[in-house]
Amino acid sequence: MKLLAIDGNSIMNRAFYGIKLLSNSKGQFTNALTGFMNIYLKEIGEVKPDCVAVAFDLKAPTFRHKANAAYKANRKGMPEELAQQMPVIKELLGDLGIKIVQCEGYEADDILGTLSKAAADSGNECYILTGDRDSFQLVSDRVTVRLATTKETKIYTPDRIMEEYGVTPRQMIEVKALMGDTSDNISGVKGIGEKTALSLIKQEGDVKTLYEHLADIKLTPSVRTKLENGHQDAIDSRFLAEICLEAPVDKATEFYKLGEVDTEKTKALLADLEMMRLIDRLGLSGKAVESADSAVQESKLKLSDLPKFEVKPLDESVISVLGKDKTAYFIFADNKLSILCNDVIYTTEDNAIITAFMGTACEKITFEGKTAHKFAFSNGTHLENLTFCCDLAGYLLNSQSSEYTAENLCLSYKCLYRSDMGEYADLSSLPALSENLKKQLEMTEMTKLFDDIEMPLCEVLASMEFYGVKADAEGIKAFGEDLKIKIDELTSQIYMYAGKEFNIASTKQLGEVLFEDLGLPAKKKTKSGYSTNADVLESLMDKHPIVPLIVEYRTLTKLNSTYVDGLLKLIHPDGRVHSVFKQTETRTGRISSTEPNMQNIPVRKEIGRNMRKFFVAEDGYTLLDADYSQIELRVLASVCGDKNMQEAFSEGRDIHTSTAAQVFDIPEDFVTPEMRSAAKAVNFGIIYGIGAFSLSKDIGVTVAEAKRYIKNYLDNFPKVSEFMDKTVDDGIKNGYVTTLFGRRRYIPELSASNKVLQAFGKRAAMNAPIQGAAADIIKIAMVRVYKKLREEDLDARLILQVHDELIIEAAEKDKDRAEKILKDEMENAVKLAVPMTVDVNSGRSWYEAKD
Repeated sequence: MKLLAIDGNSIMNRAFYGIKLLSNSKGQFTNALTGFMNIYLKEIGEVKPDCVAVAFDLKAPTFRHKANAAYKANRKGMPEELAQQMPVIKELLGDLGIKIVQCEGYEADDILGTLSKAAADSGNECYILTGDRDSFQLVSDRVTVRLATTKETKIYTPDRIMEEYGVTPRQMIEVKALMGDTSDNISGVKGIGEKTALSLIKQEGDVKTLYEHLADIKLTPSVRTKLENGHQDAIDSRFLAEICLEAPVDKATEFYKLGEVDTEKTKALLADLEMMRLIDRLGLSGKAVESADSAVQESKLKLSDLPKFEVKPLDESVISVLGKDKTAYFIFADNKLSILCNDVIYTTEDNAIITAFMGTACEKITFEGKTAHKFAFSNGTHLENLTFCCDLAGYLLNSQSSEYTAENLCLSYKCLYRSDMGEYADLSSLPALSENLKKQLEMTEMTKLFDDIEMPLCEVLASMEFYGVKADAEGIKAFGEDLKIKIDELTSQIYMYAGKEFNIASTKQLGEVLFEDLGLPAKKKTKSGYSTNADVLESLMDKHPIVPLIVEYRTLTKLNSTYVDGLLKLIHPDGRVHSVFKQTETRTGRISSTEPNMQNIPVRKEIGRNMRKFFVAEDGYTLLDADYSQIELRVLASVCGDKNMQEAFSEGRDIHTSTAAQVFDIPEDFVTPEMRSAAKAVNFGIIYGIGAFSLSKDIGVTVAEAKRYIKNYLDNFPKVSEFMDKTVDDGIKNGYVTTLFGRRRYIPELSASNKVLQAFGKRAAMNAPIQGAAADIIKIAMVRVYKKLREEDLDARLILQVHDELIIEAAEKDKDRAEKILKDEMENAVKLAVPMTVDVNSGRSWYEAKD
């Protein structure tokens, strides 16, 4: 048999520091749990053990502490964020049928030593998984140490220990007795390091023999003196370093055979932790869970008690009775429609039947509605009376989740997932799931947000994806050829300054050129080489002419690979790009897009802005581009109630010039462009909780000056400071902050003891209500514009949304009316304390319409 013996504390510690702090929406930290399980699943896949034991330390003092009060006395306490996760990993391992082993008076190492010896003695194999080297002394022909490191697991056998250290595994105890161990506060012999200790043990075998022959051994006077003075320390240290092989734990290897997984408890625990992907990795998705929560248990609900739905074909006779008095739960995927109505499941793959269903008057509830909307558009109709999408509800309730599958939502919101219904499990779960989600929306006061913004937006995004935007393929190819010429020119110049050819895209080779060949000042070198990230290159811009060339090279190569080669691959046979707009992706409520990512087109430089030239209107059509003016600052002025800011916006004054006048205490007529630029950076920086150091870097002033700018700003706009402080306080109190429209963002980082994480939480709390409200406003505008264009039956459609910008493709005959609708609906999407202003332009291309 194979036994995998895991050092629980060591692996949890390594996982905690190896993964950035993660948490669920309730503020429970999960990074160590995630890292531990990643390591565990990798190891069982490679070792394939029959038995698993995970050893943990207890808080009670061990025999070593009792013998030596200094033992581990220098250890700092476990971080609270890690301590919170220790009982959870034990609970999870128990639910997975894995034995937890703890023993008062003994450390986890002693348990590992005892289990490994017992396994070897009984003819079994033991693999010790740990993050430190203390267990090297346990290695034998039947005991292997698997050392978890940042990048890989290193396998230690007797041969490898001899190869690396020149001693046997048991002699590692003797080495440690001489050199000590600062992490455990084992003194060793003062002044004797690892190199000397290894040399002495190679020569004499052990500490006892070393001291017996000390007078006869050839040593330097210094080493001899250190050894003579440290004799008792060596003896004491050896006692502390040796792992006990006889801890009073069950020594029978078969006792640690993997037990049955408690699927119910495991899934409930992981759902509560919001670690949904781990459910899939553990192979538990789709497995029956009779009661995932105490509330369900109390109701005595079981899958076996629920009715099985009969499955029948969907035909015209069923469609004909789906009137307003009916509710149909449906799932449309892979061109197959399945509906649940009156306790019967009906299915079809007939396009005509599916299209007919889309137009029926019945109330429709689904899991994800955008796919069905797009099908309806492609068949010349609309999906009518869709009232609820579970994925959108799940997103509103917890925007931190990484995915919103039906099973995960059932686990999270306490209803039985109908795994007993096989391929119709998701559909069969919809009635109970949708009801639970509706109740949750009511409890969190987000029903109106859901009904008025997110649900209608689903149709708008489907329409935008369906229509797409025309791309000028020939123009993109020509642009790419020009880019390649510029890249080749840059490459030649870079090689000239470097004095040799090298791979510019290789961080290692570039670091060697910059910091070794050219002698530029480097940041600290790591094992993987020098850092050449954007911040490092920015700091070197004025140090050598090669640096700006490298920055430009990176910009152009990324533009070429992502937005030339990448974009050409995404042009459909209809000549248009159909970007995928994601409604459940960001924590703030913003819409994101992929294939391509329209939000990330690099428009700060002219060469990036040129990419807009290749998004064009069809012949006989024009593009209308409308952009909210300073939407986030207008939201801030409205919600904080600052009269100075509100007056500037209401009177149509330039807000950045007005701010500069306030900050620098001068009339607006005397504000210089540099002052306005600094004020602009402060205006937008305040929204994101910017500090003096970051502001100083952004605008090129000293930290002291930046600090003064921020202070002057907050002194002149005191309501802003009050609003930010109250928002953070509310976030700490409630665990979340809200927008004007009730959208919640949970910020568990506010409760962290880690100061860096806490500071991030405060910045997120300051920003979320502003950025989230701006996201809500643009969504409201999209819904209004879409509905108005449809109501008036114009040959015009909304095709793109990028940040605070909307783009319509309109036939020339309807251009003027569409332009008025676009401006009116955007400006009147909401009524705030300051007016929402929109600039509208038109052109044959996005570039013309924008610029």
